[in-house]
Amino acid sequence: MGKLYDKLVEDVRFVEGIKACFNCGTCTAICAASEFYNYDPRNIADIVQTKDDEKIEKLLKSDTIWYCGECMSCKTRCPRGNAPGLIIMALRALSQELGYFIESEKGRQQLAVKRTVGDWILKYGYCLYLEGIGTSLHPEQGPVWDWIQDNWSGVFNRLGANYKGDGPGILRKIPEESLEEIRKIFEVTGGKKRFDKIEEMSKIKAKEMNLDLKESGIDNDYCMHVYKTNNGKHNRE
Repeated sequence: MGKLYDKLVEDVRFVEGIKACFNCGTCTAICAASEFYNYDPRNIADIVQTKDDEKIEKLLKSDTIWYCGECMSCKTRCPRGNAPGLIIMALRALSQELGYFIESEKGRQQLAVKRTVGDWILKYGYCLYLEGIGTSLHPEQGPVWDWIQDNWSGVFNRLGANYKGDGPGILRKIPEESLEEIRKIFEVTGGKKRFDKIEEMSKIKAKEMNLDLKESGIDNDYCMHVYKTNNGKHNRE
């Protein structure tokens, strides 16, 4: 048994995700991601079942494991009760733990996700921080969004929200004691350690690529590179 396979078996999601796969391909047939990406969950199940370290390491360093949307459609159709989506979760976690994620274009995007959604949760208590979604990064929002960005308070007050206000209400300010509790949960469950690993390995890759990477935020060369770069080889032809 390979050492990487042993690491995967330590993850309960992997144990629950692969039980008795005979590679029928039903998961690939139902998979929404496989319709658009060069992605085949049946093949992933096949690779991990080999227990071959070389093959699993290649998978951990690839774009492949980042294509899954974790919709779990695979689970609903598998005749053996497998869940390739759970296998993917375990592979992604191991790729981050070992620092292999920086070796693929899609994997490197983990830093952008961490510095937006991840940091917003810890700083504001929301996984979606409205001021962070400007048209400079999301031009598809259109010019109306620019106006809304400048008038958040008025817009949401008219909609009945308590935007950044004290007390109850949609989009209220999260009390500091609640934020401290969230941060403690991240620390106890290993989330902070995982975030630190993403930062550590991303700094190594940024230096290797000769790109500037600031200590925080996404306004720097490396974050913009991982956010915007697309080699055009991800989609099915």
